[in-house]
Amino acid sequence: MEVLKVSSGSAPNMVAGAIANVMRRDGKVELQTIGAGATNQAVKAIAIARGYLIPVGINLTCTPLFGKTETDGTERTHIRFICFDCGLE
Repeated sequence: MEVLKVSSGSAPNMVAGAIANVMRRDGKVELQTIGAGATNQAVKAIAIARGYLIPVGINLTCTPLFGKTETDGTERTHIRFICFDCGLE
């Protein structure tokens, strides 16, 4: 599964486009964020990407999880958004 890392400086429209492209190609994608600002940008991007994908029959749904990352020898907690198509009803 492709992993997209989102930072507080990421543009939500650009991340949404990347989410939509990966979803169309693979049917699933993971986003990773560290910090409130990055999580905020990721959630905005997910909402925008849903708007891109619903018209083509993809119902983007995400499950948030906690994960651990080692950065410069320090363990940090990140949030993972596992995104997939739950189908249209």
